[in-house]
Amino acid sequence: MNLPTELRHVDIPTPDGIADSSLATPKDDGKYPGVIFLMDAFGVRPVIDEWVERIASKGYVVLAPNLLYRSQNSPIVEDVFNATSGENRGKLFQSLMPMMQLLTPDNLAKDGEAFVKYLAAQPKTKEGPMGLTGYCMGARAAIRIGASDPDRFAAIAGFHGGNLGTDKEDSPHLVAGSLKGEVYMGYADHDDGASPEQRERLDNALAQAGIPHLSEVYKDAPHGYTMRDTPAFREDAAEKHFDRLIDLLDRRLK
Repeated sequence: MNLPTELRHVDIPTPDGIADSSLATPKDDGKYPGVIFLMDAFGVRPVIDEWVERIASKGYVVLAPNLLYRSQNSPIVEDVFNATSGENRGKLFQSLMPMMQLLTPDNLAKDGEAFVKYLAAQPKTKEGPMGLTGYCMGARAAIRIGASDPDRFAAIAGFHGGNLGTDKEDSPHLVAGSLKGEVYMGYADHDDGASPEQRERLDNALAQAGIPHLSEVYKDAPHGYTMRDTPAFREDAAEKHFDRLIDLLDRRLK
């Protein structure tokens, strides 16, 4: 099934400002489950719009908010490929880090509530549970938002996420036991932020809470493998990610 879709750029009011966002919906008269797409650090941009439309074509209403709206409207980075190439990447993240540090657990909980309220109010959004899918820093945000409203989210996915099971007091794995939906994590093979130890911490937290989950390491896939506008893009891994995501969403939301 590949439904025709419509993409709109929308503004979502939050307690801390306005989150510029993309919203993709099937064009027919049906109602569909809602999915929140949590971006990487580079903003809502054409490659994000491509993914949200593709997910929507499978029968979902998909909202991609700019998580860094407190600092800057999208695109956060103008030329992502160049900015993430070679030594430029380190310089880029020096400028992005202050923006990302504003994604505290409290702020993500507030944001999640605002995003859910907006998505649930859309005419094409079916009443009921929603899904979350997050990329890079968005994977951490998915766990945080999912844990802040566990009854809302029946499916939580993360792709090339890092620092999900650290030894810090704000590590996402420490709240993962509050989730109620099924969890899928697709890790990058070459990712210092997703070491076996960190993956194990998250898996153990989910297992101890009795949460259905699956973790996979995508062989030979670097951090960022889903994003076509970066040097890290790997088409085979990106397609695998899409298949895994749609399988999860279909099973848990339909």
